Amino acid sequence: MNKKQLFENIKRKKSFLCVGLDTDIQKIPEHLKSDEDPIFAFNKAIIDATADLCVAYKPNLAFYESLGVMGWTAFEKTVSYLRENYPDQFIIADAKRGDIGNTSELYARSFFCHLDLDAVTVAPYMGEDSVKPFLGYPDKWVILLGLTSNKGSHDFQLTTDANGERLFEKVLRTAQTWATDEQLMFVVGATQGKLFEDVRRIAPNNFLLVPGVGAQGGSLEEVAKYGMNSECGLLVNSSRKIIYAASDETFAQAAREEALKVQYEMEHLLHSKGLL
Repeated sequence: MNKKQLFENIKRKKSFLCVGLDTDIQKIPEHLKSDEDPIFAFNKAIIDATADLCVAYKPNLAFYESLGVMGWTAFEKTVSYLRENYPDQFIIADAKRGDIGNTSELYARSFFCHLDLDAVTVAPYMGEDSVKPFLGYPDKWVILLGLTSNKGSHDFQLTTDANGERLFEKVLRTAQTWATDEQLMFVVGATQGKLFEDVRRIAPNNFLLVPGVGAQGGSLEEVAKYGMNSECGLLVNSSRKIIYAASDETFAQAAREEALKVQYEMEHLLHSKGLL
């Protein structure tokens, strides 16, 4: 999916919501645990309940890899179900990969050839040769960690060099010499607030994947105020607040109700920016 198609989906659905499929076997409703594939059964129900309200899904690989073959099978079935039934969805592997070139080549082959995903999150610490292999696939995206929501982001990302440039700013500037905004997105945590202005000064046209709205306390209104551009430029992720809105047989309907609240606010924000 290219940038134009993604923006068209955002306008059509009046939403820039990404639903995070952080599916924890210990948190799904009890009645699903007797299913042959409880993780997939949960994901399928969540997807069917929310697909018209969002433009993207982001399975976090840790939740699937922790279950071994069973989890990986559920992950592949989830991706196949989305591709077959909701082909307009932008599918992100939240994998945070990042290794030397030949290893990255195989990670890229796995996510983009075998699984046919749209995007994968990548860590930039090892530099250009660890990221480039992911950029060799047309209409596939690298979502590079830029400025994250966690407390530890201050340990490295906000440190400055002798010229006063912060590390996250160096990452944003350098990465844009590797690829255009047609193939490169950045992760920027919703809790960073006004720092979105600094991100946009360096990367005005790139899409940003924004986790941290919902359970982590980020403000959607603040993210849009400082981070939205003329093509929206945002995919705002919400995971726990939506998928775990209820823990009984009503879980899918409860997820839909939570997603609807977010979509309604997003529609208002898109209108206020003149994008609808």
